[in-house]
Amino acid sequence: PTPPPLSLHKFVCVWCRHTVNTRAGDGSRRNHCPSCLHSQHLRDHADGSPSACRARMTPISIAVLRNGDWTVIHRCVQCDELTSHPVSADDNQLILMRMAVRPLAQPPFPLEAFGDHTVHATRAVHGAVPDATA
Repeated sequence: PTPPPLSLHKFVCVWCRHTVNTRAGDGSRRNHCPSCLHSQHLRDHADGSPSACRARMTPISIAVLRNGDWTVIHRCVQCDELTSHPVSADDNQLILMRMAVRPLAQPPFPLEAFGDHTVHATRAVHGAVPDATA
């Protein structure tokens, strides 16, 4: 169920039920929860009009813009629309870092595809001398 809006200045997170100020600490407008980074699908991002969907938007990734700023990528759990929203200074840094390293920790391909080179490179990175028999 969608929680009712508290006011123009606060909302209740659709995921963790945290009460959130719509203004971030830096004064920018916030549209996602700083605790869990979830949002609600309120706007149709194709034309900017209000969305009838109103489902939960799950944070799925981050992107780094050309100017170095980070943005959270959300996907609607109902209609699959993708949106992006700027990261605020008080957003949960642990969740942001987890999303940032996920492609490295869970690559979309098997690392074995690189053959023995991966084993030797991993040993070299961790300070071990590659064994000639490996």
